[in-house]
Amino acid sequence: MRQLLMTMLLIVTVVLLYTSITQGDEGTREQIKASGGRMADHISRISP
Repeated sequence: MRQLLMTMLLIVTVVLLYTSITQGDEGTREQIKASGGRMADHISRISP
Protein backbone atom coordinates (compact mmCIF):
# COMPACT_ATOMS: atom_id res chain seq x y z
CA MET A 1 0.00 0.00 0.00
CA ARG A 2 2.79 2.40 0.88
CA GLN A 3 4.58 1.67 -2.39
CA LEU A 4 1.41 2.43 -4.35
CA LEU A 5 1.00 5.73 -2.52
CA MET A 6 4.60 6.72 -3.22
CA THR A 7 4.19 5.83 -6.89
CA MET A 8 1.03 7.92 -7.19
CA LEU A 9 2.67 10.91 -5.49
CA LEU A 10 5.63 10.66 -7.86
CA ILE A 11 3.35 10.54 -10.90
CA VAL A 12 1.33 13.55 -9.68
CA THR A 13 4.54 15.49 -9.03
CA VAL A 14 5.88 14.77 -12.50
CA VAL A 15 2.60 15.78 -14.14
CA LEU A 16 2.44 19.04 -12.18
CA LEU A 17 6.03 19.88 -13.05
CA TYR A 18 5.43 19.13 -16.72
CA THR A 19 2.35 21.34 -16.93
CA SER A 20 4.01 24.22 -15.10
CA ILE A 21 7.07 24.07 -17.36
CA THR A 22 5.19 23.85 -20.63
CA GLN A 23 2.23 26.15 -19.97
CA GLY A 24 3.58 28.91 -17.75
CA ASP A 25 3.97 32.54 -18.83
CA GLU A 26 7.54 31.82 -19.91
CA GLY A 27 6.88 28.18 -20.66
CA THR A 28 7.99 26.12 -23.59
CA ARG A 29 4.73 26.66 -25.49
CA GLU A 30 5.09 30.46 -25.37
CA GLN A 31 8.75 30.27 -26.37
CA ILE A 32 7.88 28.12 -29.40
CA LYS A 33 5.12 30.55 -30.44
CA ALA A 34 7.48 33.52 -30.16
CA SER A 35 10.21 31.72 -32.07
CA GLY A 36 7.76 30.74 -34.80
CA GLY A 37 6.59 34.32 -35.11
CA ARG A 38 10.16 35.60 -35.45
CA MET A 39 10.94 32.97 -38.10
CA ALA A 40 7.79 33.86 -40.04
CA ASP A 41 8.73 37.55 -39.99
CA HIS A 42 12.25 36.78 -41.13
CA ILE A 43 11.06 34.52 -43.95
CA SER A 44 8.53 37.09 -45.13
CA ARG A 45 11.29 39.70 -45.43
CA ILE A 46 13.39 37.52 -47.75
CA SER A 47 13.01 38.72 -51.31
CA PRO A 48 13.30 36.13 -54.06
